[in-house]
Amino acid sequence: METEGGVRFGVLGAVGVWSADGEPVAVGGPQLRALLAMLLLHAGQTVGVPRLVEGLYGPQAPSGAAHALQSQVSRLRRRLGAAGEAGDLLQFGPAGYRLLVDPDDVDVHRFERLAGEGRHVLAAGDHGGAARLLGEALGLWRGPALADVIDAPFAGERAARLEESRVAVLEDLVEARLARGEHRDLAAELPELVAAHPLRERLRGQLMRALYGSGRKAEALQVFEDARRTLAEELGVDPSPELGGVHMAVLRAGPSPAEAAGGGVPAQFTSFVGRDGDLERVRALLGGRRLVTLTGPGGVGKTRLAVEVAGRGEGEVRFVDLAPLADGAAAPQVLINALGLREAGLVPSLSGPLDPVERLIAGLADRRVLLVLDNCEHVVAEVAVLARRLLAACLVTCDECSTLGNTIAEGEAAAHGEIR
Repeated sequence: METEGGVRFGVLGAVGVWSADGEPVAVGGPQLRALLAMLLLHAGQTVGVPRLVEGLYGPQAPSGAAHALQSQVSRLRRRLGAAGEAGDLLQFGPAGYRLLVDPDDVDVHRFERLAGEGRHVLAAGDHGGAARLLGEALGLWRGPALADVIDAPFAGERAARLEESRVAVLEDLVEARLARGEHRDLAAELPELVAAHPLRERLRGQLMRALYGSGRKAEALQVFEDARRTLAEELGVDPSPELGGVHMAVLRAGPSPAEAAGGGVPAQFTSFVGRDGDLERVRALLGGRRLVTLTGPGGVGKTRLAVEVAGRGEGEVRFVDLAPLADGAAAPQVLINALGLREAGLVPSLSGPLDPVERLIAGLADRRVLLVLDNCEHVVAEVAVLARRLLAACLVTCDECSTLGNTIAEGEAAAHGEIR
């Protein structure tokens, strides 16, 4: 909603004007605020007199409405002059009136720009960048759009369209956060949003994915049944193919990564024979090394070997499958979920929220745990950096913490212990 050094304007909430030093500027009564809102929605563009008259007074405008508009414009021009902006912001031409402001100084236009950039970045696979841009866009909202002029003839339909845009951007942000592994947090946040927007199937599907990723498969399936009933009762339709696809994917899926992690190592259904030498070698390396990396071509049994070693040890084990990750930046959040860490109460003395890696470091303090990081190959660079930071921090805070990784950092493996 702001650009450095200039007057700022807002319609995503009550209509507002703020001077260059951040002080609110009094605009006037409902008619003046409604006129300003119409001009702000078309910042930098000329709005014809007939359109302004209809927007303020309705299609059956009283006689003399055009003269009343001229009076309103004069008063608004004086009010805007009090904002301290050099020059005349409100100009009149043959085609109508134009508000000479940079669209990026108006929250609604900045919201639309950030939302478009966020969607572009999301489509490109940069989920962290998308979350930042989309979160910034949503942060511009101060309340319902056009809240204090909603009774003006032009406002109701436009406010509804803006609210639709807001919820769509919120869904895009949820998509970015799901890709970053924030399933547990979203599983707690999304039910309230679904209750507020019960007919939005995308939100329903995202809640299902968040619940499944948190190890709550039965609840995810119940969300679909609730959606089917609500859609039938309210609209007389069945769930869309997209939501049905999420339902089938959850039905056919096995235990989620969170379920596997939460219970230690995944259960195995066949015996483990013929690799006693490898088993003993890895166990010996773990006895003297804090990082052991298993490398080799796909299909040679690295995961099974890691699972067998971890399952035969003592103490806490957390198995984390990184195969679903599309973005290595999400790895810290996936580990947080696997370790069952929570933001609240983690480090009460700190005033602000911790970044995910700091949360991990704080959560591992005084905790003895073997982390098994499986399927790291496609995010090897990010996971290598994460492993290095955890190991460096654990030298001080939790020297019992170990990591058994499936191709964590081939370049560093020899320094810690490597088996192929």
